[in-house]
Amino acid sequence: MALPGLRGTEHIGFTVPSITEAHDFFVNVIGCEYVYTLGPFERDDDWMREHLNVHPRSVMRELRFYRCGFGPNFEIFEWEPADSQHAQPRNSDIGGHHLAFYVDDIDEAAEYLRGHGVRLLGEPTASRNASEGQRWVYFLTPWGMQLELVSFPNGKAYERSGDITLWDPRNPSA
Repeated sequence: MALPGLRGTEHIGFTVPSITEAHDFFVNVIGCEYVYTLGPFERDDDWMREHLNVHPRSVMRELRFYRCGFGPNFEIFEWEPADSQHAQPRNSDIGGHHLAFYVDDIDEAAEYLRGHGVRLLGEPTASRNASEGQRWVYFLTPWGMQLELVSFPNGKAYERSGDITLWDPRNPSA
């Protein structure tokens, strides 16, 4: 069984405290391309709760779409919630998440981020077991969202014996 017509992930949406700060970071540091803006949106009925599972008086101030190389697009929101703001979730929290960017040379990319004042969480780490061949390092946006650099220029160990392989940004059409 599968979702009828499933092709893949079209976009990943996330909320930031400042759309201007996020735009600067994703365009001028990461290198994403800005595509378009929508908003603001606010409603006097229960549409926000029914369709978006947010407080009905919350205001979606703005959303922007970005393309970042191969892979899913980003839909970045700035909200004015009518109830409360919560802290940025950690990976260990329910709803915790991170976005991983594949790079050809992780050491060069890590040095680039350091040169832009980005906080890296440690040094690039070599994976083991099924992910052997991969190196990764987490880093933080200016507002504390967790992101990751990942690289496996010669593939991962599991690929030598696996029947199914993960989507690979080194060969996006495969």
